[in-house]
Amino acid sequence: MAIPISYNFRNMRQRKAATLMTALGIALTVTTAIFIMSLLAGLDAAFRTSGDPQNVLVMRKGSAAELSSGIPHSAAAVLKTLPGVARDAQGQQMASGELVVIVILPRNDGTGDTNVTMRGMTPMGRELRPKIHLVSGRWPADGQREIVVSTSITKRFFNAAVGDDIRFGKNAWKVVGIFDAAGTAHDSEVWADVHQMATEFNREFGVSSVLLHAYDQPSAEALVQTVLADQRTKLDGQLETEYYASQTKSGGFIRVVGIIVAIVMAIGSSFAAMNTMYAAVAYRMREIATLRVLGFSRASILLSFVIESLMLALLGGIVGVVLMLPFDGMSTATSNSVTFSEVAFSLRVTPGVIATALFFSAMMGLIGGLLPAWHAARQNILTALRG
Repeated sequence: MAIPISYNFRNMRQRKAATLMTALGIALTVTTAIFIMSLLAGLDAAFRTSGDPQNVLVMRKGSAAELSSGIPHSAAAVLKTLPGVARDAQGQQMASGELVVIVILPRNDGTGDTNVTMRGMTPMGRELRPKIHLVSGRWPADGQREIVVSTSITKRFFNAAVGDDIRFGKNAWKVVGIFDAAGTAHDSEVWADVHQMATEFNREFGVSSVLLHAYDQPSAEALVQTVLADQRTKLDGQLETEYYASQTKSGGFIRVVGIIVAIVMAIGSSFAAMNTMYAAVAYRMREIATLRVLGFSRASILLSFVIESLMLALLGGIVGVVLMLPFDGMSTATSNSVTFSEVAFSLRVTPGVIATALFFSAMMGLIGGLLPAWHAARQNILTALRG
């Protein structure tokens, strides 16, 4: 015969102070876990939503990022003529040779400077990224020291509004527009005319990468193989979506640190739950003996105390989730260990994150409740009634 769940609810209400303190401790642990998981979910979303499955990104063999790549103009010209490269309505090859450098910008909150990715491209490069559109101003004019910045950049950095001048390279560059990057990795970039950038940064020898557009995804996959097999250029090609997906390794440090912190805090919360349940057992020894006299088995008592511990932990887990929900969508940034630049993204408290957090809290309750539950089930009836 099982003990009713209402019995556990009544006991938790009677021990309000102990219940609240234990639940709060578990809630703090859960909020930490959710924060780490939402950081990783946001970073993963920023990269995995970047790119077009019909785009092929070409870089130098062995390059992990565009920043460390270099393609001579002669090879870039060959890439544009490869079979499988789509043409637009005007008959132009849909290919964009692009230059990527790192510039240093001062944060507007006074916390110092940081590395930001600056990308040079032609108008065709913008056409290959249809998700991105202007929200203010205009695109840079060819051959001019003009830049456009993402909405994230203009919010986080000094002198990054339309009409401002930012100095990097040899001269000052005027901000002429702001674009919405739709939450992609381009949220962390500054865009300019590729030819002007090549002059300013002494990169006239070539480009960092070439972006090719295919007619459809199967054509893009075939184009990747064409690039890899071409002995004239000897370059590496991959789907643009795969390139950005590979950048998620920049969250590895956050993941490792988060796991260590979460484990340490979980151990502490499990001991807190265990202490609370042991106190409950000591306080309710006669009550437990009475349950045995009434015919409830040791297994029923063990199960009841484990359920009570799980309820306590899930209460803390729910409180932790509620505390973190207001932070869903909050913008933040971290350093990308692959490109050595800052990448902006938003925290994402997804259903998967919430489910994992509640499972995490349940495990703390289970671990913290098993030994006290076993102790309660093993109580001697006569000794307990005399206590």
